[in-house]
Amino acid sequence: MALRVYNTLTRQKEDFVPLGETVKMYVCGPNLYGPCHVGHALSYIVFDAIRRYLEHSGYAVRHVQNFTDIEDRIIVAAQTQNTTVTELAELHIARFLQEMDALNILRAHVYPRATRVIPKMQEVIQGLIAKGHAYVLENGDIYFRVTSHPSYGALSSRSLDEMQAGARIEPDPRKEHPMDFALWKAAKPGEPNWPSPWGPGRPGWHIECSAMSMQYLGEQLDIHGGGHDVIFPHHENEIAQSESFTGKVPFVKYWLHNALLRLSGDEEKMTRHLGNIVSVREALERYNPDAIRLFVLSSHYRSPVAWSDEGVQAADKGVERLRAAVRESEVAGKSASPVLQQAVEEARHAFAEAMDDDFNTPQAIAVLFDLARETNRARDEGFAVSEGLAALRELAGVLGLTLQERPAQLEAKPFVDLLVAVRGDLRAAKQWALTDRIRSGLKELGVTLEDSAQGTTWKAK
Repeated sequence: MALRVYNTLTRQKEDFVPLGETVKMYVCGPNLYGPCHVGHALSYIVFDAIRRYLEHSGYAVRHVQNFTDIEDRIIVAAQTQNTTVTELAELHIARFLQEMDALNILRAHVYPRATRVIPKMQEVIQGLIAKGHAYVLENGDIYFRVTSHPSYGALSSRSLDEMQAGARIEPDPRKEHPMDFALWKAAKPGEPNWPSPWGPGRPGWHIECSAMSMQYLGEQLDIHGGGHDVIFPHHENEIAQSESFTGKVPFVKYWLHNALLRLSGDEEKMTRHLGNIVSVREALERYNPDAIRLFVLSSHYRSPVAWSDEGVQAADKGVERLRAAVRESEVAGKSASPVLQQAVEEARHAFAEAMDDDFNTPQAIAVLFDLARETNRARDEGFAVSEGLAALRELAGVLGLTLQERPAQLEAKPFVDLLVAVRGDLRAAKQWALTDRIRSGLKELGVTLEDSAQGTTWKAK
């Protein structure tokens, strides 16, 4: 079957047909006023898996993810921490990249920073003013005229009246309409600002992404991704200002939005301003990156997820099952298993079928476990399993799973292997008391031995 994706704009699954030879993919990145939490990581893991699958399927992808390094909250945070906006942004960019690398998230091809695309923003704003889509106030503030865009509200599926009723809006008598949003903000004392035709000031949040995506991907995108919480107003406003400036519709062909993460037992989404977060750094200190990825991808990206220690621990056990399957060695010279060969063929087909159905990662993961089971069975029956191992590693890699040992295991591995080898010699010599002593001692250290006809294997907690 052809790849089909759920488009937030049309509220239905559609055949994926890119606008050109390269898939242009823009994903909303972090606001750099604080460290990222696992709710952010969920979104970045999801779109990493989407990009990986597109590339696995033969598409060329150009992936752009922005850094919001100027916005109300980062200004407040810098003032509170007695630092500059630039220094705070640099700190969190370095931490972000380090944490995303640890989660095996492919780096975007470009990470534009809002402060480095100011000229493009001003070009767009000037165009919107000239076309009657924006207006300038006496003090230099500039607002987008929402009533000038006929389809405003289509993405969030709400009318202007419904938006106004449900939005938290500060009354401003200078606005033509309460839902009009800021494109440019006149300079205030103590805030960063840039020169402009309307006086010194800084950009509004929404214009930043339109300008950055246009500068690095062009005027129309194939995929624009982000969390469900930025459908309105952020993405709604992006559409309005981008289409009004370029005259090209649609600005984005496929809008993809991931559901949000919350702490187990908490009804609110995970957000920094509420403080109900688990930072990415904290999660990486406690869990293997593969376990975090498997936890996230075990739910469909459009299904809300509750973060819990029990859930991630269960995912960790699942990763260990896959890791154990590829860890086992095979005896050279053995014949291939026709049953495993068939299982590999079926697994590849089932994996593609799952991912082609709007990136159904839970079903794709189920395919991995089925293939691991068939590979183990063939090995136990004395067959060569290289084909099964290669397919398992390849398909796991499409989901960004490395199946690598934990760092602690890697450090201890030569010593544990040596003890296992010595124990094997003792078993051959029927020195049962000593073999039991080694097994018990390793178990106390968190290492479990498993004896089979093919030899002894081990795993660590």
